[in-house]
Amino acid sequence: MQRRSFLKHLGTYSLAAASLPLSSQLFAAAAGSSSPHRTLVVFLRGAYDASSLLVPISSNFYYEARPNIAIAQPGSDPSTALALNADWGLHPALRTSIYPLYQAGEVAFLPFAGTHDLSRSHFETQDSIEMGQELGGSRNYQSGFLNRLAAQLNAGAAMSFTDQLPIILRGDAKVANAGLQKLGKNRLDERQSSIIAQMYGKTSLEKQVADGFEVRSEVEQNRKLEEQAMLMNKQNMQKNQMNDDGNRDAISSKGFELEARRIGKMMRDKYQLGFVDVGGWDTHVNQGGATGTLASKLEELGRGLAGFRAEMGSQWKNTTVVVISEFGRTFRENGKRGTDHGHGSVYWVLGGSVKGGRVVGEQVALTPNSLFQQRDYPVLNEYRAVLGGLFARAYGLNTAQSDSVFKGVAPLDLGLL
Repeated sequence: MQRRSFLKHLGTYSLAAASLPLSSQLFAAAAGSSSPHRTLVVFLRGAYDASSLLVPISSNFYYEARPNIAIAQPGSDPSTALALNADWGLHPALRTSIYPLYQAGEVAFLPFAGTHDLSRSHFETQDSIEMGQELGGSRNYQSGFLNRLAAQLNAGAAMSFTDQLPIILRGDAKVANAGLQKLGKNRLDERQSSIIAQMYGKTSLEKQVADGFEVRSEVEQNRKLEEQAMLMNKQNMQKNQMNDDGNRDAISSKGFELEARRIGKMMRDKYQLGFVDVGGWDTHVNQGGATGTLASKLEELGRGLAGFRAEMGSQWKNTTVVVISEFGRTFRENGKRGTDHGHGSVYWVLGGSVKGGRVVGEQVALTPNSLFQQRDYPVLNEYRAVLGGLFARAYGLNTAQSDSVFKGVAPLDLGLL
């Protein structure tokens, strides 16, 4: 078979049935880096209700605004908030997963965080955040901020654990992607793999090809064990997509622990930068409080993140996990015992070297007059400045390098690393 015809045939191949074409992008794998630090960004698509995660227990207005879905102030009942300090509590669904990490100083929360984008559109705001570019200027949808970071680190070890390469990792740096929700049988047999290896042997792409097959092998190793679990997860995801907006084929929180552990194993041994998105957070109706729809999702997310930490082993001390969402939700509950699209959110920062056990960043007492447009959390901690500060500390970026990731934005050092 001629090389051109063979590559055309391979163009439809997906790594682990995850829409990963055999290209230079597929074969981009670990190339090593002078920095051992690892960063995983977890994007909660659909805009999760941050006021249920990080409960403003000192705000009387919170309890007035949410007569049906508020989380009770800390007490002996297991359904009450877990006290973090005098002003904030944590959702009780995270009692056995994230709360112990907070107490150990490995988790910090950043309220009033987000973008100044005011569209309140899931897709527009997700795109805006992933690009990390100036609002109101020309937009380059082929340049995501994690890709620009990878370029500054010369990090071939970047991986998107998604079906398609998301905007956040698009750009000049070569990045692999492999979805976790559609693991399937390998379409290349040993003979075809051998032909590819021979075609690129002794060429400049030899190492990329070899690394690409290694990525594929890693995905395939656990396929049979995980196939049933992934099928169930896919079914749950499809059910969620019928009711929820903004998911963009992100995995469901259901079964996230299994997938997060897989990510942990791969990032522990190879990848310096990682990205995964989790959908299903658009809770307009019957959101629930200490129990219910949102509580279940938070519990699943918490177990997944704790599982990721466990799989990282000794590398956890060199790892930072950032959990973000496109925006928050309305401070007041709506007429359907849910919440609508809002503005400011709460970010999570986890890691073995994180100076956690704190709620950080600029904050304000929550009253009707302090809300943005009298309905939402204001954005007091702009996400590019916050992430720029984290990246600068984690990787020792200089001013020019930081500006290459978030142009024109001064990094905000919150002392988290």
